[in-house]
Amino acid sequence: MGKAVGLIEIYGLATALYAIDAACKAADVTVEYIDKNKPANAESLEVPLLIMVKLRGNVADVTAGIDAAKRASEELAGYVVARVIASPDEGLEEMLAINCL
Repeated sequence: MGKAVGLIEIYGLATALYAIDAACKAADVTVEYIDKNKPANAESLEVPLLIMVKLRGNVADVTAGIDAAKRASEELAGYVVARVIASPDEGLEEMLAINCL
């Protein structure tokens, strides 16, 4: 069985880096990927760039890391969505490996 994955989509690169720092300090997680996404309505957003952060570890650590990342990102520009997937399906693992950075 693979490791749990935590996904958090954050407004802006600086906020994402701040959130990653908080997640890694709060729990035994590793950053697997950082990805960028410019949403269709980017021009209407205060921060037009979304950063997807993918964390890995055991379920408890990933949950703690995502919670810390959510709190940290709210101090700056905020986040859109965050989820923990305890046991990603093999097909999902292939999709999780896709990134732009």
